[in-house]
Amino acid sequence: MVILEEDFWKRGSKTMKKCIITIGRQCGSGGHTIGKTVAERLGIPFYDKKLVQIVAERSGLSAETVRREGEYSSASSLFTSVSSRGYSAYNANQRGNMALPDQINAYQTELIKELAEKESCVIVGRCADYILQGREDCFHIFITGALPDRANRVIAEHGVAVDAARSHVKERDRKRSSYYKHITDQTWGMAANYDLCLNSSKLGIDRCVDLILASVDTGMSHV
Repeated sequence: MVILEEDFWKRGSKTMKKCIITIGRQCGSGGHTIGKTVAERLGIPFYDKKLVQIVAERSGLSAETVRREGEYSSASSLFTSVSSRGYSAYNANQRGNMALPDQINAYQTELIKELAEKESCVIVGRCADYILQGREDCFHIFITGALPDRANRVIAEHGVAVDAARSHVKERDRKRSSYYKHITDQTWGMAANYDLCLNSSKLGIDRCVDLILASVDTGMSHV
């Protein structure tokens, strides 16, 4: 069954004003494409690289620095203890005294919470599932896939050799897993942390999109 924007919002709970979908993903699994397509089908904003750009503007750092330190760094020693309280209590001067990864994570956490309060949207990565845990208007998803398929996506996008693509995928996943563990003290990709886990190698991109829309439609109708 194809879920269209107007059908989704008509069938939603009368009290449901927003729907925030977070997507964690293995490198090369197609999570970005899946998330973007879901957002387009629902007519809601999509945040992946756009989130990086906003954080860069707010922090005065380069987008590349935000991208690198905002999802792959595990150098911070403060973030885990601070994130549970939220960074909004920390003013600009205090942020200036934080290590760089902490500064970026502070802006990132604050922005993700702002977006969730403001609008329906799809957010990819950045531990958004953890940051927004416990909210009834959120639906958390993780996308995985077979290593050969994920490496092939990297080859198609970057034109690199097979060995280089496999190494890239493994290294990205290692860093994302380390980052997630550092911030959340939980295991990245563990099914218990999500509402829905999908294998894009088994299902394909289009089927993943359809299943997400159908699952969110069902799950959010009970809110």
